[in-house]
Amino acid sequence: MAALPASADAPHPVPPPLAAGDGPDRLEGKSEDRSRSSSNAEPVGRLLPPVGAGRPPRKRTTSQCKSEPPLLRTSKRTIYTAGRPPWYNEHGTQSKEAFAIGLGGGSASGKTTVARMIIEALDVPWVVLLSMDSFYKVLTRQQQEQAAHNNFNFDHPDAFDFDLIISTLKKLKQGKSVKVPIYDFTTHSRKKDWKTLYGANVIIFEGIMAFADKTLLELLDMKIFVDTDSDIRLVRRLRRDISERGRAIEGVIKQYNKFVKPAFDQYIQPTMRLADIVVPRGSGNAVAIDLIVQHVHSQLEERKLRWDLAALASAHQCHPLPRTLSVLKSTPQVRGMHTIIRDRETSRDEFIFYSKRLMRLLIEHALSFLPFQDCVVQTPQGQDYSGKCYAGKQITGVSILRAGETMEPALRAVCKDVRIGTILIQTNQLTGEPELHYLRLPKDISDDHVILMDCTVSTGAAAMMAVRVLLDHDVPEDKIFLLSLLMAEMGVHSVAYAFPRVRIITTAVDKRVNDLFRIIPGIGNFGDRYFGTDAVPDGSDEEEGGSAG
Repeated sequence: MAALPASADAPHPVPPPLAAGDGPDRLEGKSEDRSRSSSNAEPVGRLLPPVGAGRPPRKRTTSQCKSEPPLLRTSKRTIYTAGRPPWYNEHGTQSKEAFAIGLGGGSASGKTTVARMIIEALDVPWVVLLSMDSFYKVLTRQQQEQAAHNNFNFDHPDAFDFDLIISTLKKLKQGKSVKVPIYDFTTHSRKKDWKTLYGANVIIFEGIMAFADKTLLELLDMKIFVDTDSDIRLVRRLRRDISERGRAIEGVIKQYNKFVKPAFDQYIQPTMRLADIVVPRGSGNAVAIDLIVQHVHSQLEERKLRWDLAALASAHQCHPLPRTLSVLKSTPQVRGMHTIIRDRETSRDEFIFYSKRLMRLLIEHALSFLPFQDCVVQTPQGQDYSGKCYAGKQITGVSILRAGETMEPALRAVCKDVRIGTILIQTNQLTGEPELHYLRLPKDISDDHVILMDCTVSTGAAAMMAVRVLLDHDVPEDKIFLLSLLMAEMGVHSVAYAFPRVRIITTAVDKRVNDLFRIIPGIGNFGDRYFGTDAVPDGSDEEEGGSAG
């Protein structure tokens, strides 16, 4: 499987320092003249609906936080806007918070367009775009009636749930997952389903009141105000509300004059002085956006963390193996199977056969750690039998691709109606960091006991990231069981130290990991041997050029 896009090849140069002054710096490209060029203005005739056109049908439009897809396709590449950032230390935690950019400005000033231009120019894989439109408060029945007649002020600070905004942004900066409401502008209400977002190395928060709360301001590392001419904002709003939200032109103009323009003058425009950078003409100011991108790149270089594999290797030397580790008893049968699959001369058919046998024994052993409760059944002879039954709700298996999926048949063979999820974690060949590229998990997985499967665990990096994904989906730590045919002591210690309540289960633990972080004596590249694919050129044990597990 081809590796997905990684981070930018090289850091961008640090931009020159901005001019000092009482107010924010105004980036206008080559000219400081604040007059709007007619070449940058959008023709009114193109923005407004044709004269005499009938009222279009009402479309159901929602806030920017839509449920699918978690990516942004640009002309150059695909940028993943959901997923775990790769920068975690040996304790499984993110040492430095994400870089949060606030984008403020009037309604229809082009904030979302500027945000997307910044995302594309940044060319980094992990970005979250959070829209303030998602955080309108739930309206009462009376307020709903006012909104239906364009008599409710959606451009007032009281219309937004700032407590939810602040708690959401705090969690995202810490690398945690969040639930974000999806707002329906047609019905002026929140939809039943909420969107799940994950922490990233860059968070862009945009909204008309982005700078209206003191606590919120403190969470923003960079504040940008998009300053667009009021006439342009009006015609954009008319086009959007009429064509996309099915509203009458009279109602849009009434709302603009009664609420939008006064709110801009009273609440939004004064926050321009709080911005670090003001971008006149919005998306038409390419020079300003380029300078912003350069500055963000310099900040990311300062914040960037690497997997310190040397620290992982030495952090727990000479320590006893953790109590959360359970190793399958090394009977002559188990040791005989290990002898066969470790032998470099073993044929692929023999390797697959004995690997499957070990997997079945491993999973049977792992199931003994699930919670059971007493129960009484009646035998065919009409007698009571005091036995045990599973005390959980459901069991879900999650395989770390690609080698982990080879364990799925053994799990299905012993767990009836088990649900299966998959996670793809690959190693960035330039940085050596594990990166999450794909996940598909069953709904309501937080209620289940989860069997996390990978065939080999060396450094523990991929396993730690996979556990983080499960925790982000609200799976309790003590309900996660990490299964692997073979582990290195280094990986066992790393996972156990970061997640002391995760149960670690394997058939064998090898002592050493060499300088290339391959398990010694090891089992070879399990995926290549199982699937019959060619080994990577340097003979690495790493899965598919990927999992640094």
